[in-house]
Amino acid sequence: MSRNPSGPDPGPRTAVVLAAGEGRRLRPLTAHRPKPMLPAGTRPILEHVLDALVDAGVREVHLVVGYAGDRVRSHVGDEYRGLAVAYHEQTHQLGSGHALLQARDAIDAPFLVVNGDQIVDTEMVEEVRRGHGRDGDHGRGSTGATMAVVEADRAPQYGAVSLDGDRVSDLVEQPGGDDYRLLNAGVYAFDPDVFEALESVDRRDGAILLPDAVARRIAAGSEVRAVRTDAYWRDATYPWDLRTLTREVLSNRDVSLPEVRRNVYVADDARIHASATLVPPVAIDAGVVVRAGAVVGPNAAIGTGSTVGTGAVVRDTVIDADCRIGANATVVDLVSGESVRVGAGATVSGGPGDVRRGTTVHEDIELGAVLADRAELGGGAVAEPGTIVGHDARVGPGATVGGEIDDGSEVVR
Repeated sequence: MSRNPSGPDPGPRTAVVLAAGEGRRLRPLTAHRPKPMLPAGTRPILEHVLDALVDAGVREVHLVVGYAGDRVRSHVGDEYRGLAVAYHEQTHQLGSGHALLQARDAIDAPFLVVNGDQIVDTEMVEEVRRGHGRDGDHGRGSTGATMAVVEADRAPQYGAVSLDGDRVSDLVEQPGGDDYRLLNAGVYAFDPDVFEALESVDRRDGAILLPDAVARRIAAGSEVRAVRTDAYWRDATYPWDLRTLTREVLSNRDVSLPEVRRNVYVADDARIHASATLVPPVAIDAGVVVRAGAVVGPNAAIGTGSTVGTGAVVRDTVIDADCRIGANATVVDLVSGESVRVGAGATVSGGPGDVRRGTTVHEDIELGAVLADRAELGGGAVAEPGTIVGHDARVGPGATVGGEIDDGSEVVR
């Protein structure tokens, strides 16, 4: 594969994308695929990441895969929009730093690192790429590192950052409290010697974490440059976050479908009945059928090969591939897996509601329900706000359900 070209723009043109993680907090949606393959709009999160890299001038990418990695390989292939793609396997998920080490033998020049499960803007990638290549300590080939830093309310729940001018002075993982407002956005540029730092970092519960290697570099007196940016950055931590991602993608980002009118995106081979109504923003993917009298939108994305039945109402919802929404069903604030079935007259009434995950309760969440892969909500059934239905579970006709429904289980009236 090619190496970074010389020329007037010395920034890295190679990127490593970390796409090996499962995303346990997104279960049951990640029971059969990794988090980067979950939908934001009608496309996987990973596609949005790769688009940002291509548009920022990256020419080759190394994808580190692990959990359900075949889903990534079969979807992306060896080339993406002219971008050469190579794969590296992380057999055991032992942290972000361990994942990066899997690409070590293929890297011999400055490179970017991007998380494959967070949507980032092209501008952010480009700012880090150019920042690492500009004149200064990094440009002279020092042991340099550059990272994107954003201001966010959720910094205390992520990796918080302290700055001294344009230098990172400290990294604090999940500090809590309100003292930290700057967040590590997970977009980096490194010189190849970062691999040596990763090999020497102390493991945490057996894991090698990339932020720990950066923190060690700072403690040793090495420079870590901050690129402070207000470019777009979003993460999906829980299943209901996919609704937020989808809403923002439909309103502000590249949907990669024909725009038939403002914020209404419809694939060329989709079939929309003349009496159906599409309320923007809305996206209808390839092979979708929307039947007579149905109302889809706003903030709805219907995945490949799905059907919305006669008179059905679907809004503020992410429908994945090959799903069936029955006639006169009402679906609000739903996040679905693949091949889900919602019967005629069934209701997902929408949030807010409390979502129970094990012993944890998330209060006042705008979630109607999560229906994981191949789950069924029978005709006339009702899913109360905050319901989580596991993969291959079945809710019988006329039943009312709430809370968590285990994978493969059956609920009858």
